[in-house]
Amino acid sequence: MAIARFPSIVLDCPDPRALATFYGALLDWEVDTANFDASDGWIDVRSDYGQCLSFQGVEDYRAPIWPGQDVPQQMHLDVVVDDLDAAEAAVIELGATKHEFQPGTSFRVMLDPAGHPFCLCTS
Repeated sequence: MAIARFPSIVLDCPDPRALATFYGALLDWEVDTANFDASDGWIDVRSDYGQCLSFQGVEDYRAPIWPGQDVPQQMHLDVVVDDLDAAEAAVIELGATKHEFQPGTSFRVMLDPAGHPFCLCTS
């Protein structure tokens, strides 16, 4: 029997609602604005099949500096896409940026609006 279930990944950020909106659009998940309370700085995005990402506001948030370790990335998300070029253009339109360092050809390293690295992957 499991000790715990894995309901969510939580990302620290300076603006939880803005980052939830970004990932909600990226994944086509619903942003749970009904339960958002700006005073506690916490918001979720949920898939229709149960997965969840949560975002927590941090007052003195410092974006990771990747690939260096002065401010380590601590974690990152890999998302699978059908077409790297199309996905890159779409996430840039949502507010992401492409990192200048691209160590591979089967994925693209992007930064979300709060500076967290995430990868668009073909498989």
